[in-house]
Amino acid sequence: MAGIKRSHDGKRSNGIDSSSPFMSMFETFRNELDEHHDRRERIIKASRDITAMSKKMIFSLQRIRQLNQEIPTPVLAENSERSSKIASLFCSLSPDLQNLKSWRYQRQISGGIQEFMEAVSFQHYLETQRLITYEEASYSIPGGVQLTEDDYVLGIFDLVGELMRFAITAMATSGYLPGDVPDTDTHTGAESGIPSGKATILTDLRSLRTYFESLDTTSGTGGGSALGRDVEKKMGVMKTCVEKVENSVYGMIIRGRERPKGWIPDLADDGEIRREPVESY
Repeated sequence: MAGIKRSHDGKRSNGIDSSSPFMSMFETFRNELDEHHDRRERIIKASRDITAMSKKMIFSLQRIRQLNQEIPTPVLAENSERSSKIASLFCSLSPDLQNLKSWRYQRQISGGIQEFMEAVSFQHYLETQRLITYEEASYSIPGGVQLTEDDYVLGIFDLVGELMRFAITAMATSGYLPGDVPDTDTHTGAESGIPSGKATILTDLRSLRTYFESLDTTSGTGGGSALGRDVEKKMGVMKTCVEKVENSVYGMIIRGRERPKGWIPDLADDGEIRREPVESY
């Protein structure tokens, strides 16, 4: 049980000396700290909501199977509604992220911006098979909220994972790599499954890997900074994603050539059971 605070003459004291010249100063400090914590919580909550809706946008975009085409109307309608909600959240945070406050709370909003960057860049790539530029990405964020170079780069790092999922799913359903139509066998007229040499999603992923590996985060603000640490974490994941697409393409080409169209597995233990032909790529 806490004791009772008393003055020097033994009378009970409330602990507040209204005549003290420091009272008004400390009341100002208290108000500033309360305002800071309230603002910080608002930004964190909004960032989480932006992250959740951006993920839903990505899930919808993963239903697409082709590049360089307009987004299907149902997917576009769903994502337009989510984009409007995200824009409202960014606009509501605009007063809290101006001038020096944009840097003070950058780590609190960074996660939401990176996830939104991932969604925007993924949709842009599906439509154009081109990487969104920093200027285009900055324009996509409403409310005057600043897109830092760090958030742009880290968002593109995360984009590689979505491109990997898109490429492998498309290969499993269509039999060829997105971004290119496979060559046709000159003798049979059937698709060989071998890319014709045009730009494919694998070509773009390899280019991204090359640029990321040449990224220098040891000078300037890199190295021990937040960007340097985040890049180090994401670099290994990015390389693994590109390697998964490479291995899938190798398997698609090699196994497709080894198993001609109409090939049926020879399983002696099956007796007289007739199995359906296994289609090649």
